[in-house]
Amino acid sequence: MAQRFGGKYSPDGNDPARPGASARPRVDPVGARANLMFVPAAVVLFASLASGAAGLALGAAAAAVLALSAWLLRGGLRAEAAYDERKVARRPAIPRKIFSSILAGAGIALAALSGDGSVVAAVLYGAVTAGLHLASFGIDPLRDKGMEGIDTFQQDRAHRTVQQAETLLAQMSDAIRRAGDRRAEERVAQFQTTVRDMLRTIEDDPRDLTSARRYTGVYLMGARDATIKFADIHARSQDSAARRDYMALLDDLEANFAAKTQKLLQDDQGDLEIEISVLRDRLEREGVHLSTSSPTREDR
Repeated sequence: MAQRFGGKYSPDGNDPARPGASARPRVDPVGARANLMFVPAAVVLFASLASGAAGLALGAAAAAVLALSAWLLRGGLRAEAAYDERKVARRPAIPRKIFSSILAGAGIALAALSGDGSVVAAVLYGAVTAGLHLASFGIDPLRDKGMEGIDTFQQDRAHRTVQQAETLLAQMSDAIRRAGDRRAEERVAQFQTTVRDMLRTIEDDPRDLTSARRYTGVYLMGARDATIKFADIHARSQDSAARRDYMALLDDLEANFAAKTQKLLQDDQGDLEIEISVLRDRLEREGVHLSTSSPTREDR
C-alpha cells in the first residue's frame, strides 16, 4: 500500500507548537553486532552434521548454548539502555551480559571439544571467547543509580504503574495500525511520546504517582478504547467525521498530559524550595547566617 510522506513543509506536517512534535524516535539498542552473535550457533550446527553421532550431539549442544548466549545479550543490552535512560534506576536483577559471556565461552568450548576432543584446547578457546565477549559488550550495571532517599516500596509501585501504562500504549499502537491511516499512526506516536514524558517523571520521583494515577489509568484506558473504536470504524467506512473527532480527542488528551507533567515538575521544584527554606531556618537558629544571594564573580 502506498504511503504518504509528510514533513516540515508538507500541508499536514507536524505542528512545531504542539508538545512532542519534534520528539526523537525510539532506537532499539540491539545493534548489528548483537544480532551477528546468532551466526556462530548456525555455523557450529551445520559444521557438526558430518561429525558422527557424538560430534553431532556436542555440536547441537554448542549451538543451543551459543543461541541462548545471543538471546541473553539482546536482553542485557535493552536492560542497560533502559538503565542509562533513567535518572533513578535499579541495577538489572539478572546480569544478562555477564551470563551471555559465560555461555558464549561454554558454547565455543563445546564446539572445540566436538572437533578434536582436546579438553585443554577447549578450555582455552572458551576462556578467550568469554574474555573477548566481555571486552566487546561490557558488563551489566552492577549498582543502583539515584536511589538515595528513595522509598523502594513507592518506587516498585511506580514501576508497576509504568509497566501497565506501557501495555496500554502498546495496545494503542496495535489498534491504530488496523485503521491503515499513516497520519493517525504518527499522531498516536506523538501522543505516546508526551505520555512517556510523564512516565519518566513519575519514575524519577515516585511521590508523583498518587496525583498522576488518573492519567496513567483512567485517561490512558479511555485513549486506548477510543483508539480501538476509531480503528474499527475507519477500517470499515473511512469516516472523516470519526477521524476528525479522534484527532481532536488526541489533541485534548496530549495537552492535558503535557500540562500535568509540567505541574509535577513545578511541584518538585516547590518541594525543593521548601526544603531549602526549612534548612536555612534551622541553620539560623543554630547561629549560622547564610547569604540569600549567590556571590558575584567580583566577590569571589
